[in-house]
This record gives sequence, C-alpha cells and structure tokens, in this order.
Amino acid sequence: MLLNLNDVALPLQTLFTTAADQAATEAKFIRRRRKLTGAAFAQALVFAWLHKPDATVDELVVSLARCGVVLQATQSLEDRFSPAAADFFRLLLARALDLLVACAQPGAVGLLRRFQGVFLLDSTSLALPAALAELWPGCGGRNDAAACQAALKVMVRYEVGAGRLEGLSLHPGRTADCQTPLHEAPLPPGALRLADLGFFDLDVLQRYDRQRVYFISRIQANTVVYDQRGRKWKLARYLARQRGDRLDRPVWVGVGRRLRCRLLAIRAPEEVAAKRRRQAHEQAQGHGNEVSADKLAVCGWTVFISNVPRWLLALQEAWVLYRVRWQIELLFKLWKSDGQIDASRSAQPYRVLSEVYAKLLGMVVQHWLLLGCGGGALGTKSQRKAARAVRHQVAHVAAVLRRTAELLQALEVLARMVAAAGVVRRRNGRPSTYQTLLDPDHDGLSSYHKEGPEPAHLGCDP
Repeated sequence: MLLNLNDVALPLQTLFTTAADQAATEAKFIRRRRKLTGAAFAQALVFAWLHKPDATVDELVVSLARCGVVLQATQSLEDRFSPAAADFFRLLLARALDLLVACAQPGAVGLLRRFQGVFLLDSTSLALPAALAELWPGCGGRNDAAACQAALKVMVRYEVGAGRLEGLSLHPGRTADCQTPLHEAPLPPGALRLADLGFFDLDVLQRYDRQRVYFISRIQANTVVYDQRGRKWKLARYLARQRGDRLDRPVWVGVGRRLRCRLLAIRAPEEVAAKRRRQAHEQAQGHGNEVSADKLAVCGWTVFISNVPRWLLALQEAWVLYRVRWQIELLFKLWKSDGQIDASRSAQPYRVLSEVYAKLLGMVVQHWLLLGCGGGALGTKSQRKAARAVRHQVAHVAAVLRRTAELLQALEVLARMVAAAGVVRRRNGRPSTYQTLLDPDHDGLSSYHKEGPEPAHLGCDP
C-alpha cells in the first residue's frame, strides 16, 4: 500500500541526521566536533552496503567522500571499526525501528481480512567471529570446533497483511526462541499469531487465548491431549486411533486440561512421512540420541492446534493461513541472499559486527522504502525484484537525502521503478500464497504437503 512520500522521506532524513548524531554521541563513537559525524558515517556505510553488499573498502571510502568526509588512506576507515562503532550502529538500528514503522498503513487480502492483523514470528541466526563469543555466545562451547562459538540471533515479528516490521530484536545465538520478549509481546484482540514449533508454549498460548488473540501453532509430539469425553491421550496414540485422513476436533491440550482448542490434522502421504522420519533419525543421531516412537508416529501427520472458531476458519483455510508463515522465511532469505547480512570481506571482529548491524539497518531501510513505494505488502509483486529496484536507486536517494524536494523526486522515481518490478503471475499448478489467500479452496491439502513451506518436518518436532 503506497504511503504519502512525505511520510517516507521525513523519518528517513531524521534517522540519518539528528538520530545518527545522537547515537554516535551516546555510543562514544564521536567524542568531539570533527568532519566525521555519526550522520556521515551512517549514510556512507549503510547506503553503500545496501547498494552493493560486497563493497570493498575503497568503495566505502568513496561513499564517505560523497558525504563530505575525505580519508587519506583506506586504513583510516578500517581503524574506525571499533567496539564503539559497532555500538553506534546497534543503537541506530534500534532507533530505526521506532522511526520507520510508525507510519505503515494497514492492509490485507483474502483470508487475512478476517483478523486484526496476521503476525508472523521467527528468527534467523548469523555466525560471528569466535572473538565475539563473550558478547554474543553461540550454541557451541569453546572446545567444540564444529559448533558456532559466537552467533547473533535476529528475532522478527512481521505483520504480513500490511507488510510491517512490528519488531526486531537481537539475542545471543544460544537463546531459545521462546525465551525472547517478542515471543509473548502483546497483540491486539482479534489478531492471529503464526509461529513454528520453537515457539510452542502452552502458558503463552493460554494468555493469548484469554486476551482474545487467535493462534495457529504446531504442537510437540509428546503433548498430552484430552478428548471430548475427558479421556487422556498422548498425541501419537490419539492420532493412531483415527480412521479418517482429516481431523478437526475440540480437545484440551496439556496436563490438567490447560488449553481448550481445536486439534487440526491431516494424514501425510507415505513418501512425505518417510522423508520426515529419515530426517528425524538423522537429527537425533547428530545429537547422539534416538528418536522416540511418538515422534516417528506423528511424522505421519501434519498437526496444528488453534483457538480460531470453526465459524471463522475452516480446516482447509487454516492450512492455507499457516502457509503464510513462509513469508517471513522469504524475508530472511532476501536479507541473506541479496542483502548479505551474514557476509563480510573482513575477519576483524568489530568490523564484522559493525557490518552486520549496518546491513540489518539497511534491510530495515529497504523494507521501509518498499512499503512507502507500494512494494512491501503481500500481493502480486515480487518483493525480491522490487528490492532490486530499491538497491538500484538507493545511491541517488542517499545523495539527495538532506534536500527534501530532491529526495521526494527521487522517491517518486523509485515508486515508478517498484511499480514496474516483476509481477507474480497466476500459477495453476503451484498457486502462490497470494492466490491461495484469495481462493483457499483452490489449493488442495495434497498440494500443501508437496509444495508447502516445511514439507520435510512440519508434522513433528524432529
């Protein structure tokens, strides 16, 4: 949905001028008045990496010169990648999330309109140099050469209807998804929350249920359920007694009947179930364990729980909606493959860390420009192609950032470029997510198993 371009330009100017200078002072990156300012440093590096993620040091120096800072040697720039520089970009990233999401307008298509926002929650991890293990510890110990000693977990909450980045937080790589604040952050009544198995937490789901927030969630294979007669079952045993291939039953979930909800399940094709079991065995062996019989049994089903009432959402529609969760995976893929947030030309720890923060900031800016120019929300546009249009034009946006009239002209050009970016054509054999939201009955559950977002491990916790 296209925003007023003034609402796009003014927050962008604020972020890369006064907010950048304030962050530089707070991080003690700039201690006294000099030609190199926080604003110049942020504009030069963030836009240079956004335009060309593998930019060389020489190209970064040229970008600084465009911002009025002329360095005599490339080493002068390398020397500035200190802990304070990394902290500067981290603070500016946090400020960007306040400035660049406030004006995003709501919008939704098809099934999404039934809810007061459809919120996706997920994380991605970025490996860091081992020297940063004390600051950002990874999931491996110092004696485990195969494990990642230092890593950054990027947690994102994404409202897919309007395309808004509702939250982005940074955590040590070893942090479990369900231990992050966004895991249980408030949502508006009538909203729908979609998250994968790493966020399965009955306490949190109970709280959302009391707050009239809807959810569709995967479920652990060893979860206890109670049927309508009050009989207690292990999930695997309950599913094994079902004669049909589809299941939509009211149940209580958890010991002590903790949560009243719907149990939604469909029997997977044998080739899909076999693939899941192989992966379950491989992952268990990788950790020196054996996979339980319950997990193997549940691999034969695709299973969710949901508190969305039947009158609001049918079984088929629930599967279509959960497929929408793949949009956040596509967002991470865009950030990593095109934005290269996990790549650096350097091995110097604080250069790498500064680059990670700056590139993440660049992805927030890119997303903001996409939203403002009509290419950020779920629809008929290819976000990847639209993002390429942003990166093509962003150098010009950076050059006129301080001159409002020229910046607005540059954004008008960008809006035309985004509008011309590739359209996602209608597909009959493999409907796009946008198509299935408009016509959920068109996409059969069998095709979901074959082409859904997580065909290998959707049924159980491997």
